[in-house]
Amino acid sequence: MEDLPLHDLDAFAAIARERSFRAAARKRGVSASSLSDSVRRLEERVGVRLLNRTTRSVTPTEAGERLLERLAPALGEVAQALQQLDSFRDSPSGTLRLNVPVIALRLFLPDLAIRFLKRYPQISLEMVGEDTFVDVLAAGYDAGIRYGERLERDMIAVPIGPRRQRYVTAAAPDYLVRRGVPKHPRDLLEHDCIRHRFLSGATLPWEFERGQETLMITPKGPFIANAIDMEISAAIAGLGVIRTFEEVLSPAIEMGALVPILGAWVTEFSGPFLYYAGRKHLPPALRAFVDFVKDERGRSG
Repeated sequence: MEDLPLHDLDAFAAIARERSFRAAARKRGVSASSLSDSVRRLEERVGVRLLNRTTRSVTPTEAGERLLERLAPALGEVAQALQQLDSFRDSPSGTLRLNVPVIALRLFLPDLAIRFLKRYPQISLEMVGEDTFVDVLAAGYDAGIRYGERLERDMIAVPIGPRRQRYVTAAAPDYLVRRGVPKHPRDLLEHDCIRHRFLSGATLPWEFERGQETLMITPKGPFIANAIDMEISAAIAGLGVIRTFEEVLSPAIEMGALVPILGAWVTEFSGPFLYYAGRKHLPPALRAFVDFVKDERGRSG
């Protein structure tokens, strides 16, 4: 086993994560056939099938899953060790992979990413929008962005983006004329509501706050989506009541396409955090991003 090529192990891990030879090859800038050769050599060396291949899918075997689980952190350590060499250059370089909430990609990350890349042109930044909770290190990411209640244990958290955010409720004017204006969150149980389904399959209840009072309801309605733009369009079209981030609904409210309701029941919560493993030596690209985020926070006061 001591002569197993690191290249073949890395190729296997990439394919197992992507569940695709072609997708892994595109990300690595190599041919799918070269990755296939690497996996074939690896399986011959260990004498165990690691990947099940069909014409439509690639999935790790049980042995492959166990190998990937132990291999991913080790390969991450190797990559970070090599990236430490970047510290000898005049400016940081390398690839920074972040797993972030989809809403963050819409609200504040585009401007932040542009400023960061202009400051560090030798860094390549990859952001993957995902609302499901993942182990960022095991999944091959350098860091993640999540809201406080979803931070992993033993991770360092740095504030990023808006520090206070709010959920507001709104509906189209014609819907309110037809169905009446809800006076209390419980009234929504008699209304059509537009709900958001996460990629995990979950549709969460709506939580309302007024002073020290907290109320949760499970709304119903004719439309469910996992894309906020579709949900807003449905609300503007009068299909029902929507409840989501204030920043997302503000443009439609300002244009009069949506009317805010239940103003006394606005839920306020803490903004998101950048989180990463508390290692002594961070990869240069991640260190540059952490320092950049802290500097931006200092400038904004």
